[in-house]
This record gives sequence, C-alpha cells and structure tokens, in this order.
Amino acid sequence: MNDLTLDGVTYVNGRTLLDGVSLTFPAGRVTALSGPSGSGKTTLLSIAGGLLAPTSGTASYAGASTWTGTGDPRPEVAFVLQVYGLVPILSARENVSIALRARGVAPADADEHAEAALARFGIADLGERQVEELSGGQMQRVACARGFVVDAGVLLADEPTSELDEGNRGVVLTELREEAARGAVVVVATHDPAVVEACDLHYALDEGHLV
Repeated sequence: MNDLTLDGVTYVNGRTLLDGVSLTFPAGRVTALSGPSGSGKTTLLSIAGGLLAPTSGTASYAGASTWTGTGDPRPEVAFVLQVYGLVPILSARENVSIALRARGVAPADADEHAEAALARFGIADLGERQVEELSGGQMQRVACARGFVVDAGVLLADEPTSELDEGNRGVVLTELREEAARGAVVVVATHDPAVVEACDLHYALDEGHLV
C-alpha cells in the first residue's frame, strides 16, 4: 500500500490559494479535508490527484509525482467531482462504463461492472436513464459509482454527500470505508461535520493553510 504525500505545496493563481501545505494521506484510511468555502480544499485535491501542477512543492504517490505534465490524472487516481462531471447525453450506466473503457476494459465487461457499481449506491434501476433526467442526488451517486468502479489506488471525493439525505449519505460513507479497506488512499473534502466525524483522520484548511 502506498500513501499520498504533499510536501511544501504552494499554489498561486492571482492570489495564494495554498501556502506551503505538507501532509500525508495514508493508504487504508478515510481522511476528511474540511474548511470554509475558498479555503483551498478543491485546489488541494486537484493538485493531489494531478489535475493541477503546484506552483512549488510536490505531490507524490508510489514514488512518483501525481502531476504528469498533461492535467490528466494517473490511472491509479480517481475523482468524484463536486460538479459531477457527467456527460448529459449519456445514460447513467454509460457514464460509469466509460471510466473503465478509458482504462482498456472491454465494453461488455465495463458495462457489467458499471451496473454493479450503480447497485452499490442503490441506483441500479437508473442505468438506462440519461443524466439530464436525474435529480441532483441521483447524479451525485452516479458520479460516486464512476469514481469507485475503477478500484483506483487513490480516490479523491469532493463533497460527495452534499446533495444526499441521511440514508444515502450513510451508504456513501460505507462505500468509502470499503475502498479504504482494500488499501486505497481515500480523501473526502466536506463541509459536513457528520462526515468528518465518520472519517479516520481529519485535516482542516483555512485560507490555504493547515489549521
């Protein structure tokens, strides 16, 4: 198992969004990342997962930088995005399946795994529905299914329960723990104290600094 490590990460884009952040997200644990809006949570996740290059400092996993120079995450990294990032013209199942197809999984196998991933979040019956027909909470669960289906070594989830009721929030938290149990690095950015309480570790950000 490999940890995800940030060492002296600073990110400047007009203003300083992260300032010398050093921390370790351990494999096999669920880590909460909290802080007010604008504190740098999403920026930190983006750098940790290789979507953004830090202005200075490093983010590394399994002995190599998460930034590959392209803005595309390494195959070992999966995201659950706060804005969902789903393709409106595709069905729920297709949105999950494409994450596997992009990693070289055969279409039939990808579709089968996608159905199972939707079932983990109680939405197997929505597989044929187009994303534009779904509610916010349903889209959030499709986004979770897409992030979880690839069995990534690193799973970075940005506010994955913000649209969910208590029951479905519990389902997502259970599945996050399942990902950690198989040895993944699991990081959850959240405003929800109940989610923070349910995690193994907790880091808090404020104005780009660890507090």
